[in-house]
Amino acid sequence: MPLWIDFSTLSFREPLYLWLLCAPGVLLVVWTWHVLRRRRDERRLGRERVMPVVERRPVLGDLAFWAAVGLATILCILALARPVARVSVIRRASADIVVLLDGSASMHVTDVAPDRWRRSVQFLRVFGETLSWKGDRVALALFAFHAAPQVRLTKDPNALFFFIDHLGNESPFPLEDDPTWNTNIEQGVSWGLKLIEVDERLFGRNKNPKAFVVISDGQAWSGTVARALDAARARDIRVFVVGVGTTAGGVIPDPFGRPPLHAVLDRQSLAEIARIGGGQYFEIGREPDRVLASRIITGIRRRIPVTQEEESTEELYWRFLFAAAIVLGGGSLVLSRRVELAWLAAAALVAFLVIANTVR
Repeated sequence: MPLWIDFSTLSFREPLYLWLLCAPGVLLVVWTWHVLRRRRDERRLGRERVMPVVERRPVLGDLAFWAAVGLATILCILALARPVARVSVIRRASADIVVLLDGSASMHVTDVAPDRWRRSVQFLRVFGETLSWKGDRVALALFAFHAAPQVRLTKDPNALFFFIDHLGNESPFPLEDDPTWNTNIEQGVSWGLKLIEVDERLFGRNKNPKAFVVISDGQAWSGTVARALDAARARDIRVFVVGVGTTAGGVIPDPFGRPPLHAVLDRQSLAEIARIGGGQYFEIGREPDRVLASRIITGIRRRIPVTQEEESTEELYWRFLFAAAIVLGGGSLVLSRRVELAWLAAAALVAFLVIANTVR
């Protein structure tokens, strides 16, 4: 996840501490005076002493350590002032996926084993296992005549699998309720749009491409479905449709003993919904579930840019502290006397106290 810092936006949240820079500024003047005096003494010794070989002396000698201490002190003071800057983060591309699962009465038909509902839940689990979950977010809503959201957009796979495990062997829409006997994909798509709108109100908009995955045995094409799909397309949300069932169909179990109602897979309407929604139509049972899930995910991710750049404000104090530690460690390499090692230990203690104060 590459990160770039715009140092032109550097500012300090605790600028009052910057006045402490006067102390290392004074020390810098003293250090410069000592360097000049050292160079003067070296030139004088070069004129007065006659040596059989050329005498080599370090340019700064022990003064290099004091330069490191001064620079480390400056960095620690800057860290104490809580520097912040705008950073650009290149994040791995991801997608927001809303799964809309049909729970109407026709999903009790047993033309696919064990029945359409449980077969759809099995596929939904494989779909969740196939996702990488590296930035991708998934939401889940059930629908019959009315819709019932189950999981908001989340990056946590455990949340999705928890609801999958508790969906049970039957749809939560009971057959005894009249609304269960109607399939309203328009209502499902509308709830999918609401889930995305609520997420944007809570967390703001993002650049993740968004898609709906509708799992259903179909419904007759209507103008309300067309309006819902137009609303989704206006938000640049593609609709992928997964059909469950067979064209031979089966009888819907009726707890009231009414005349049997035969339900078949409405492949034509579902394919039309996918076409108008800008997605693709798939069908459970034509190929292994994992292959089918991979094809859907690939179709969704095809619209994702390779990378996404996000800007945010980040505190940089720990970078200054890390730089201070490196400078101080480099300066310690020139130490040879115990008194200097004692000064190094004292500087390390000061740095630790600064870190403790900053973190607190």
